[in-house]
Amino acid sequence: MERFCKVCRNWHDLTKPWPIECWREPERQRSHIPAPMLNIDTMEPVKSMLDGKMYDSKAALRSTYKQAGVVEVGDDSSVTAPKPRAKTKPDRKQIKAAVGRAFSQAGLGA
Repeated sequence: MERFCKVCRNWHDLTKPWPIECWREPERQRSHIPAPMLNIDTMEPVKSMLDGKMYDSKAALRSTYKQAGVVEVGDDSSVTAPKPRAKTKPDRKQIKAAVGRAFSQAGLGA
C-alpha cells in the first residue's frame, strides 16, 4: 500500500516509516500580531462637541452623548456628507388634472 507525498511528489510505501525529509511542519493559523488585540477605554484627550469638555475615556464621552439623546456618527460619509436627492421635474398635466378633479369634487365646477 502506497501513499502520494505532497512534499517530494513521489509515492511512499506505508509499511515503512515515512521519510524524515518529507515531513512538513504544519502551517499554523496565526495572526501577524504578536499579542491579542485589546480594546481599551482610554484615548487621546478630545473635546466634546456637546459640552466642550475634554475627555480621555471613551465610555465617559459616550455616556454624555447618551444622556443628551444624541447619536455618535463618526466618519460615516452617508451621514456626514449625504448625497442630495435628485429633483424630478413636476408633470404639469397631472397637476392640472388633479386640481380639476378637486374643484369638481368640491362642487366648484372648474
